[in-house]
Amino acid sequence: MSRTDSPAGSLNDEAVLLVGHGSRREASNEQVRSLAADLEGRLGVPVDAGFLELAEPTIPDAIDALAPAVANISVVHLSLFAASHVKNDVPAALQRARSQHPEVEFNNGSHLGVHPAIVDLLDDRAAGVEADLGVDRAADDVAVVLCARGSSDPDANADVHKLARLLYEGRGFSRVDATFIGVTEPTLDETLHDVAKHRPDAVVVVPYMLGDGVLTGRIREGAAEFDADYPYVEAACGDPLGTDSRLLDVLGDRWQEARTGSVEMSCDTCKYKVELDGYEEDVGGAKAMLRALNHQEAHEDRDDVADDPHAHDAPDRHVAVCTNQTCAAEGAPAVLERLRQEGRDADEGSLRVTRTSCLGQCGDGPNVAVYPDGVWYQRVDPDDAGRIVSSHTDRDRIVSDLDSQLL
Repeated sequence: MSRTDSPAGSLNDEAVLLVGHGSRREASNEQVRSLAADLEGRLGVPVDAGFLELAEPTIPDAIDALAPAVANISVVHLSLFAASHVKNDVPAALQRARSQHPEVEFNNGSHLGVHPAIVDLLDDRAAGVEADLGVDRAADDVAVVLCARGSSDPDANADVHKLARLLYEGRGFSRVDATFIGVTEPTLDETLHDVAKHRPDAVVVVPYMLGDGVLTGRIREGAAEFDADYPYVEAACGDPLGTDSRLLDVLGDRWQEARTGSVEMSCDTCKYKVELDGYEEDVGGAKAMLRALNHQEAHEDRDDVADDPHAHDAPDRHVAVCTNQTCAAEGAPAVLERLRQEGRDADEGSLRVTRTSCLGQCGDGPNVAVYPDGVWYQRVDPDDAGRIVSSHTDRDRIVSDLDSQLL
């Protein structure tokens, strides 16, 4: 969908941008577009789809298409949890959009999160497996394993456990365990073997995924292997959330929150705002933004998608140069070009130099950030580019007279 064909001179009061992750599997991208169309019918306002990566249109392209025809854009996230994409990538894209489209008001919503409609949907997915297995939770000992993707964000992982508990409360299951297919623990295999020790009559595995992609396939395989290994337990895997209409209830609520300025995020347990044991280095918006930028640039097209659905090929260091309006006026484009020239002599794959939108340090530019070190250089001129590469990226020595923390 696109709003570029709006009649000349006419503006919609508002529109919605539904942001999905994006996939190399076009069927998954079509699910996002289908939900966008259904949400438009539900809300009665224009709804377009945009993607974080791996699919078109990108968020900037989707915003550029919407902006000429609307006065207000509310972003609604088709993300299950608030991890780095929700907390870093989309806000960074919106910061760019606000500078490029000052005439448009942008409202940023929250993720799908923990919502009664999602708990009911998960219950239905479990009931479908029970019917296939011929078991009844009212008469049989039925255990549920809720399997999510897994994240490096502890707040996101905690929400999986909260959903598992809500699914357990009052619904007749003997137990509901949260588990993950990757990134963190407990893993699906570990959880299934642990549940088997309690000898339930049946184990229902519910994938907490939106689409039926590679990771969902791995969950199905894990459930099938478990069923074969434990003949005294009936086990099977259910379907992902898909495009069930109950998701529209959640997305509608998130839209209302965004447009009325009532978005709530769990800042008390956000690793970017408070020091959590084991995640101390993530505290601070600057470091978070650098990680987000590196993540966006590190995706590479690969042929072995079935084996690695989320492959990355990150450089040893990523140098990001702010080229937003203020820094550009101070000479940032020339700094960017010199850094790229100097970086060409670095070992192949060890250094990536990219431009970025505002880094939030206006007035002290040009600003240059080096990831993963979390070092910010300010008031950089083209002649400093050689020192940043030769000293910092080549020899791991900070250029102290440019370091923002020492100025």
